[in-house]
Order: sequence, then structure tokens, then C-alpha cells
Amino acid sequence: MKAAIVAASELDTRLVMRPLRNTERVMTNDAVERLLEIEKQKGADLKFEDIIEQVAGVYPRIMTEGDMDAGAWSCGMVAGLINDIPTCKELIDRIMAQAEEIIHKRLSGIAA
Repeated sequence: MKAAIVAASELDTRLVMRPLRNTERVMTNDAVERLLEIEKQKGADLKFEDIIEQVAGVYPRIMTEGDMDAGAWSCGMVAGLINDIPTCKELIDRIMAQAEEIIHKRLSGIAA
């Protein structure tokens, strides 16, 4: 799943379940395309039962088995900004270094 997010761009997500007033942004995959086709065909008559195979109980297969096409899984457009899979320490160190750089650049002209 992590590799799929790193490989994704901000254009690789779709909005689903809008007709049910339960909109969710998900990573595009074959199951999502089927879901969207069902939504298009059913229109205002769409019921949750019509798309249950694509949305219910899919997370275990996606998260633990790596079956990226198992169904619709939540993923925001921010996926397009994720370029690697750092450890927690690497991520925190990176954030701290960037914060220090910003502070020094923006506050360097201010007297202490």
C-alpha cells in the first residue's frame, strides 16, 4: 500500500459514493472504476447494497495482503506529495531540519 501511494500522483484519486451523500476520496483502481460505473448506471436510484462489494470489508485485503484492487480505499490528493517511505526517525529529523532552515532564513535579520 505504501508503494502504491508513493507511485501515485494527485490525479490518481476519485470521489465515490456522492449519490449516497457519503462522499469519500479513494485511490483509483479497477474496483473503484466498477463502482463509478454502477453509480453512473443507477444514478439517483443507487443504494449502498449496489456497491457493497467494492466498499465493505476491503481494508484487510488491502492493508495486510497488499491487494490494491480489492476495493475502494481512502486516499487523499496529498498522495501526489509523498515521494518516499521514511522511518519515523527520518521523518521527524527531516521536519526538524526544514523547520530550523525556515526559522534561520526568515528570522536571520531580526536581532535577538
